[in-house]
Amino acid sequence: MLLPLGVAFRLGGALGGLAYWLSGSYRRRVRRNMAIAFGDEQSSKERERLVRAHFGQLGANLFASIKVASMSEEAIWACVTVENLEAFQAAQSAGKGVVWIASHMGNWELLAPLSARLFPGCENGTIYRRIGNRHIDADVRAARARFGLHTFERKEGFLGAIALVRKGGTVAVLMDQHAGDIGLWCPLFGRLASTSPLAATLALRTGAVVLGISVITERSGHWRIAITDPLPTKGEDVASLTGAINGLLEQQIRRSPADWFWVHNRWKTPAKFLIAESKRGVALPRTGEGMELSALKPFRILIRASNWLGDAVMGTPAVLAIKAGRPDAHITILTRAKLADYWKRVPGVDAVIPIEAEESLWAVSQKIRGQFEAAIVMPNSIRTGLEVWLARIPCRVGDAVNRRGMLFHYTLPPPRKKEICSPARHQVHHYLNLARRIGADVPRPEDAAALAEVEAAAFDLLPPRTVPNVSSGKIKIGLCPGAEYGPAKRWLPERFAETAAAVAKAIDCEWVLFGVAGDAPVGAAIEESLSALGV
Repeated sequence: MLLPLGVAFRLGGALGGLAYWLSGSYRRRVRRNMAIAFGDEQSSKERERLVRAHFGQLGANLFASIKVASMSEEAIWACVTVENLEAFQAAQSAGKGVVWIASHMGNWELLAPLSARLFPGCENGTIYRRIGNRHIDADVRAARARFGLHTFERKEGFLGAIALVRKGGTVAVLMDQHAGDIGLWCPLFGRLASTSPLAATLALRTGAVVLGISVITERSGHWRIAITDPLPTKGEDVASLTGAINGLLEQQIRRSPADWFWVHNRWKTPAKFLIAESKRGVALPRTGEGMELSALKPFRILIRASNWLGDAVMGTPAVLAIKAGRPDAHITILTRAKLADYWKRVPGVDAVIPIEAEESLWAVSQKIRGQFEAAIVMPNSIRTGLEVWLARIPCRVGDAVNRRGMLFHYTLPPPRKKEICSPARHQVHHYLNLARRIGADVPRPEDAAALAEVEAAAFDLLPPRTVPNVSSGKIKIGLCPGAEYGPAKRWLPERFAETAAAVAKAIDCEWVLFGVAGDAPVGAAIEESLSALGV
């Protein structure tokens, strides 16, 4: 680039400001990320100013990095100030290697050409993820080699990185990216994020010092390379150290929030966003002897429940499994107003949003817009899929039926031929299968004993005050005699009574009649018949 560095920086800033207006999808992503990080600290106006500043800063540093690539080491060195280099020198004097916790902040490309000058007398390396385009990947690796950096590709293992650190070298690990299914779920700004345990593993295996390093934009064409004090590693395991590393990253970002790469989907919601069965599990902040759940920001899940009471009852075990699927789950049920009282009594349901009969599709979608990270649609109607689609909920899950698959990010495929030909499954198992597909720990339908444990385990995770009182010792059996379309869809009241009386003779039990307001007459008739039969 022929432009002077200062001109390139200002031109990039102007183009970044233009990108703020033109790139709606990235602008929405940055807004969402900043709302996760600062939603309880800053007003929407303050966050919007930060969003604009970020786009300008990102453009400025992008153009500056292109110019820096053509500059000499001496010219680049004149553009930076180094902070706390003593922390690295202390580790070097002690004969220890260093694991650098790096992030996409400011003009992070400055670190490669200055590595030899910053950390003289030792070999330096970096662990990187291979770029999809093989030509660009080859160029990046060649550039790193030119600066004397060893490059270790993640998928090739990290034995080479271990050997380098053990002989006193340094290895940088970019730690601010979504780690996918192989990550450890740790809080970042209070929200669980899939985080690579690589840096913690590398440090604990080699006894290395863990230092953070970031590039902060100070002014046009000038940056500060900030090095943190070492993280304590004594007595730590991989999970706790990875959590501490996320805390260090948060401190770096808070120092210069406009510099971080907010356009990256750091808090990505995967297809299996219930993490009960994740490979590496969850690491929560420590407080004294235990883990502090209250430190987590809620992961808000909307469940669009069925419009019918019977289906709502059959969907309840799935709701309990979803609640138990992650420690930060906050469950809201979207349901017809006539079923709101039922869902308010279900343990694990945190909130209920009722839908009135006369409410339009648009009104319902606006009622739920901007509140949730994920939506699970239990009914099969197109309307229920449109409700969450119009609300722009970031992650939407439902059955791919009635040609509505395009409304969801993740769908459950139609049943296979052998499943159709096999004996019909209870509707309870269909809803449980939906929960299983998004990561809930749910046994297969054929394992009846394990399925019975699912509900008990879900109740055990809830506060004791929400568990129904069963102190009488009798088995409680619910009887729901109502039907939406009246007598044509239900037994006669006396048949319900005869069945209940037969069961009561064999089992010491209590019968509980429940239903919606319109079911009161048939309930009264059953109660009268039971009394006549002596039950």
